[in-house]
Order: sequence, then structure tokens, then C-alpha cells
Amino acid sequence: MKDEFFPADLLLLSSSYEDAFCYVETMNLDGETNLKLKQGLEVTSSLHEDFQFSDFQAAIKCEDPNVKTQMQISPLQLLLRDSKLRNTDYIFGAVIFTGHDTKVIQNSTDAPSKRTKVEKKMDRVVYFMFCIVFLMAFVGSIFFGITTKDDLDNGLMKRWYLRPDDSTIFFDPKRALAAAIFHFFRALMLYGFFIPISLYVSIEIVKVLQSIFINQDIHMYYEDADKPSYARTSNLNEEFGQVDTILSDKTGTLTCNTMEFIKCSIAGVAYGRGVTEVERSLDSKNGSTLIDDTRDSPVRNVPIKGFNFTDERIMNGKWVNEPYANVIKNFFHLLAICHTALPEVDEDTGHVSYESESPDELAFVIAAREIGFKFYKRTQD
Repeated sequence: MKDEFFPADLLLLSSSYEDAFCYVETMNLDGETNLKLKQGLEVTSSLHEDFQFSDFQAAIKCEDPNVKTQMQISPLQLLLRDSKLRNTDYIFGAVIFTGHDTKVIQNSTDAPSKRTKVEKKMDRVVYFMFCIVFLMAFVGSIFFGITTKDDLDNGLMKRWYLRPDDSTIFFDPKRALAAAIFHFFRALMLYGFFIPISLYVSIEIVKVLQSIFINQDIHMYYEDADKPSYARTSNLNEEFGQVDTILSDKTGTLTCNTMEFIKCSIAGVAYGRGVTEVERSLDSKNGSTLIDDTRDSPVRNVPIKGFNFTDERIMNGKWVNEPYANVIKNFFHLLAICHTALPEVDEDTGHVSYESESPDELAFVIAAREIGFKFYKRTQD
């Protein structure tokens, strides 16, 4: 069902969409937040009811469980365990691998042990204190052995109150070496309170309490996605904000991973009266100020996510009056069909909305819709 994780590796048969499309979020597998488009086989795309599967017979031939995530049928039909179904009401699938035979378990490795700077510093303190305790016990045992051996000097008792003539092995002048060894281990136990073992327990309790405060912190609530903060582990609480270097390989890692359609160039003519971030940055560097005149535009309507385009020359069907109307038509026609987005038509209002694995594609297809080129349906052929 929608927004649920797949419990096993599945072969996609059909979905709530007519052509067996579905969107999958693989953030738990590869860390990617964008959605992946999956598509079932055409021969099974018409199976939407339980009774239809009772008469359906097929065989799946697959190799033994392994780490490979590619299959001969197509990766489009493979739904991996721990990925989530998104923007799709339901899917039907055939279970291929379960439990330890799934791809995610076959590819899993032992999690590396992560220790914070505080824990590493605590370890150094404990090691240092243990060395001090060891040194104190060792030096004390040496002096204890020497003193014990000297208690009987030619039959005379120097410390008669210790009764060296009637001693146990722990204090026997005749076996001073054994007495010194026993004294060493006894000193280690007596000096053990110098080692702050209870500090680890105190730190763990503090971390658990910190996790509770993190989960309830209203300042860490993401309102757009309705997601509060959630501390999955309390081991690394003190590492928050301790970032020295950021290595980024693409857009989306350091940005909000959104795309807005503001301007376009068609046949050498620039359309769109909005101000881009590049123009703002260049203007700020030059010390001047750009004025965004789109706010007073007569064609500006309710803001649409992904669409921040304003130009009365081509909006509301006026593009047909432009000198290159045929080129403009082809341009937005390509934006309307060259993508992997799926349309959703509201039966009551007739409004068309789209779901896409890429925010870039979503911005393009929404722009085409607002200009007048609406994408209604996708088929496998």
C-alpha cells in the first residue's frame, strides 16, 4: 500500500495505475531522495483484483540469492526490500526473495563503529588513569616487598606488631616476592575507584535524554513535508553541527532540490520577466539592485509550485500571435511529452496534476500545462 515499505524483493505485476506504473523511494538503500519510476510487464498490467490472480499461472526463473541488483527481465520490474511505495495507491507483486536472501541483506556489511570526540577523549582519560593506578600499585608492591623482606634481620623482628614470625602468604618475610605480587593485585582493586567507569553510564543517560528533547524540538520540525526530527540513535548527539568539510557532488546535496520554471529562450527570444538567482548574485556583486516587476503583472495568478513564469506575450494562448509561433509550439510540446512523469486527473474538477521522480521534469511538464499543453495519459507503447 502507499507509503509502506516492501517486506521482500518483489516482481512488480500491476499497480493502481492502468499501465502498471509506480514510484519507489530508495532512500534507505542508496540515500537518494528522488523517486524511482517502476513499471510492470504488459502481460500482467491488467491484473487488479484478487480473483484474477486465481486463474493466472506463470513461472519465475531466477538464480540463487546473490548481491547483484540487476535482473534479466528489467530493473524496472524489481522492487527491493526496504524501499517505499510512493504516490501509488497499491501494487501487486510476486515475492522473489525473502529474509536473508534479499538483495539488501546480501549487500549488507557490518556497520562501522562510530565514536564521537567526547567518547574518544573519555577513553584517553580512562587509559591515563589506569596507567596511573598501575604505576601506583607497581611502585607500592616493590616497596612493600622490600620492607617485608627486611622485617626479619638476623632473626630480629623490626615490626614486631605485625608478627612476621607468624604470617600468612600475604605478609611473609621469607616469601617477600609472593607477598609483593599479592600486594600488587590488592592495590589494583583498592585503587580502582580512580578509574571513572560510572562516567560512561552517566553519559549514556544524558544522551538518551537529549534524544527525547530532539524528538520534541519544534525548531527542528519541517513544516513543508510534515516531518518532525527523529533521533534514530543517541550515539552521535554531540556531533551535531561539528562539520569541518562538506564534499558535494551534485545539486540537491546543498540545496533544497527544487526546480522553478522562470525563464526560457525560444528561437533566440527570451521569455519570462522573473529574476533568477544568477541575476541576483551578479547584481549583488556589482552593487546594484534589480527590481522584480512580476509582482505587479496582470497575468500573475496563485503561486504554483515549480512554476514562477510570467510573460504576457505567450501566456493565456497569446503565443499564437508570436512571430515564431510554430517553434514555440514545438518547444512546449516537447516539454509536455519528453519526461517520465505520471498524470493524475481529478474527475470532479478536471485538473491535471503530476508525479515525477525528478523535480526538474516536474517543473517542465507543469510549465507546459500552464502554457496550454496538458499531458493527460501515458501508455506502455
